[in-house]
Amino acid sequence: MRTHGLTYEEHAPGATYETRGRTVTEADVCAFVNLCGFNEPLFYDMEFVQTSSVFKGRPAPGAFTFCLSEGLVMQTGLIHGTGMSYLGSEIKIVAPVLVGDTLRVRVVITEKRETKKPDRGIVTYRHEVVNQRGELVLEAVIKRMIRRAAATS
Repeated sequence: MRTHGLTYEEHAPGATYETRGRTVTEADVCAFVNLCGFNEPLFYDMEFVQTSSVFKGRPAPGAFTFCLSEGLVMQTGLIHGTGMSYLGSEIKIVAPVLVGDTLRVRVVITEKRETKKPDRGIVTYRHEVVNQRGELVLEAVIKRMIRRAAATS
């Protein structure tokens, strides 16, 4: 893990990073569903899941998958102390995540651009969330405001 994140200047389009893995647990899904109010039988009623769902186990909400992936990216330290703002994203849920799946995120820097302010720039990333079989489950294009080197000194 990095102790200081990449500055705007250190972000190289095409560079790729990978997070550690994290296994989704029953407790994770229950806590997220209860905290966020995802009160759909699909997320808390296993009889419903077994009789009326297309899934072969307890699914995690797509919002959970995205939040977990963001946490994995934060744990890399890539933007520790240099990330100034999350500016938005386009998220595509590609496949279900079930309890027991282990997720990793491949982070690809796709582009960057300067801003009018000299202490920051905008960096665009593609996050590819994959499960233990290497299958893509979520893809996101994310824009963040990143501190420039002169502003971190």
